[in-house]
Amino acid sequence: MNISVRNLAALGVLGAVLVGCGGTGGGAGGHPASRATATTGPTSTASTASPTGTGSASPGATSAAGSKPVPARTAPPTLAPAPGGLTPVFTHRAKSAEKVVALTFDADMTADQGPRAARGEHFDNPQLIGTLRRLKVDATVFMTGRWAEEYPDQARAIGGDPRFEIANHSYSHYAFASPCYGLPTVAGPDMAADVRRAFDAFRNAGAVNVVPYFRFPGGCYDDAARRALAPTGVTAVQWDVVSGDAFAKDADAVAEQVLDGVKPGSLVVMHCTRSAAPVTETAIRRIVPELRARGYRFVKVSELMSR
Repeated sequence: MNISVRNLAALGVLGAVLVGCGGTGGGAGGHPASRATATTGPTSTASTASPTGTGSASPGATSAAGSKPVPARTAPPTLAPAPGGLTPVFTHRAKSAEKVVALTFDADMTADQGPRAARGEHFDNPQLIGTLRRLKVDATVFMTGRWAEEYPDQARAIGGDPRFEIANHSYSHYAFASPCYGLPTVAGPDMAADVRRAFDAFRNAGAVNVVPYFRFPGGCYDDAARRALAPTGVTAVQWDVVSGDAFAKDADAVAEQVLDGVKPGSLVVMHCTRSAAPVTETAIRRIVPELRARGYRFVKVSELMSR
């Protein structure tokens, strides 16, 4: 089984599970097909841009008050299916002519971690989201359905803020290929349903800005997983810059790793769970001004994919 996990050395201590605005994350997608599709021009169709739970507005819809029409939301860009009908994989915008970078944050919580949350473990990080707002940083949050169920108010607030978009990080944060850092594994026939269940959780929480993108838990995937997810119409999104923030204790080391790795068109993976990535917010306060001083602009994945 060809597990697609790149830059393992850069990941630092991943342990069995990285937990996360939330959370966990893992290796970068190094599968040959992901490198091939990452530079493919995006397509945008009704079938692939609106998987279950995206909640796009319909043309001519009216507001709750019924006084003004609500403009139709532009469908987020997606990549065309890879050869063989496999789910496409996007890692970054290669040879970008503009200094843009996408910061992404995994909001992870596994299906069985409710008791830990009940005992006071924080799988969220409101301070990080607040800092991104204060610094006026657009970002994409890859959220698990279980996280949205645990923190519905935060999911709704993030998904209602035009600076952010919510992407799918599975419902349960179980692996879609094995081995994957000790994560339990979703059975092949259940993979598409797991993804749809997460979209349902976002919709039930009231999140609006939901995009048809999916990040494999732990960054682990193979062709069987890509084939299983094809019916959902998602584009898989990995990264080209690993922040190393999971379980890190040195915010400057995290910031330096990001600053050293970013190039025009980069896509950075970070986390926003206080328990598993406690220094991320501090690192962001250094990363953002330094990248802006270099001329970079922060964009959501949907914008990066459309460039």
